[in-house]
Amino acid sequence: MVESFIVLITTTALLLGSPGPAPLALAATGAAFGVKKGIPFLAGILTGLSVAIVGAIAGLAALFSELPSFRIVCQVIGGTYLLYIAFKIASAPVIASDEAHIAPNFKDGFILNLLNPKAYAAFLAIFSQFLLPFSDSTLGYMVTGFTCLIVATLVDILWLMFGGLLRPIFSNPKQARATRIVFAIAMVIAVVYALV
Repeated sequence: MVESFIVLITTTALLLGSPGPAPLALAATGAAFGVKKGIPFLAGILTGLSVAIVGAIAGLAALFSELPSFRIVCQVIGGTYLLYIAFKIASAPVIASDEAHIAPNFKDGFILNLLNPKAYAAFLAIFSQFLLPFSDSTLGYMVTGFTCLIVATLVDILWLMFGGLLRPIFSNPKQARATRIVFAIAMVIAVVYALV
């Protein structure tokens, strides 16, 4: 059982911690607005991730296999929203009052991960390949899902903090604009990669 937990934790950290739309958005938010202002966005991302976990457990794979066009619609809507978040980060004012610095909020984070195809794909892979071996399958799904959520929380906090470490760059307007644009471009690339 311990070995199964180690494999699950490692796989989850690699799948959810790799640079994708949510981690890059968290890092960009931490860099642009600071860790403290990024906490509501983080909370939204984790709440959306919880919905993705439940959706994967409830059989989203079966729904997508029965209605392939529904999957494409979800991916397009999700990709469009992720592009909006990338634009919001890239176009944030470099030097302005605190009122002008409106960080992505809880709702933005929730919608981002609710519509993030990478999250659903990751959990479908995890639940189909790395489900913890409990005699009661319901308990196996619940403990696996909870373990994934804990790992995702730790990984996402690290991404937000990584962005926060880049915050001093934002005292220089040119570096700040360049960093925001780099994060936005990385998010766009991640979205295109996920959709393709």
